[in-house]
Amino acid sequence: MRELHVEIGFGLGDFLVKQATASPDKNFVGIETAWIPVRTALRKITLAGVNNVRIVRADARVAIERLFRQKSLHRVYALFPCPWPKRKHAKHRLFSRAFFELVNNRLAEGGEAFIITDHQPYFDWVVSQSRGTGFEVYGGRVSPCYETKYERKWRNLGHQKFFQLRLIKSRHRDIPLKEEIDLKTVRLTRFDPECFRPTGSKGDIVVEFKDHLYDSKQGRAMVRSWVREEHLIQEFWVEILRREAGWIIRPAKGCSLIPTTGVQRALDLLQGSIEAQGRGGSRVHPTVSP
Repeated sequence: MRELHVEIGFGLGDFLVKQATASPDKNFVGIETAWIPVRTALRKITLAGVNNVRIVRADARVAIERLFRQKSLHRVYALFPCPWPKRKHAKHRLFSRAFFELVNNRLAEGGEAFIITDHQPYFDWVVSQSRGTGFEVYGGRVSPCYETKYERKWRNLGHQKFFQLRLIKSRHRDIPLKEEIDLKTVRLTRFDPECFRPTGSKGDIVVEFKDHLYDSKQGRAMVRSWVREEHLIQEFWVEILRREAGWIIRPAKGCSLIPTTGVQRALDLLQGSIEAQGRGGSRVHPTVSP
């Protein structure tokens, strides 16, 4: 089986494409949240003609947690991640203790993680978070060698050494893979779009309903839904669709979503909002969504 290497926050994709070109016997995955870096990297992949690299546009926590099985990765790179230097922003830092334990679980025995930064306070914080997470930790200073956007930026400003953290997996951390669920399609006997006022919820799972539209010719209402559960945020459309026997509530076809407890909560809240209006009719039986 080919080794699998992951780069978190690949920026313009220079290091990712360079690695994929130099090691055609290995597979590479780049994770990034913003569209412009993704587009730039895809162009560079095409121009380089490499076919052993894939791109994932997602939050790194969600991607590592949900897309990779335990012991499936051989190397993880994070080159110049955002240090979030202000105290009020520190909660956004990626390499917390919990994330290190997750990375440990996904790395194969003896697998490695590399973190490079120009920011010493961030480096010190990352070192403190890595302790006791199943890694042998080695810190030091390295000369510019990765040729990334931020490395070039700091080098042009006179930086000749950067902080490197090398972590070698020594003990396995047992963290279960997040399981997806079978979403239920809720059926209702009646639905009055004129009185429809969807209500969200707060708590461990936050659900908000942003907009809702109704097409009388198609007998279809569409509700733009926003769900946050832990580090996962999803925005998608839910349709309330007229059928011969009544109405059904389900995620709209074509929506890209991960079927989670939070998504099911949104469907249940829409059902409750309709029934609470007094005209929503009675619930029949939930069925597994096709």
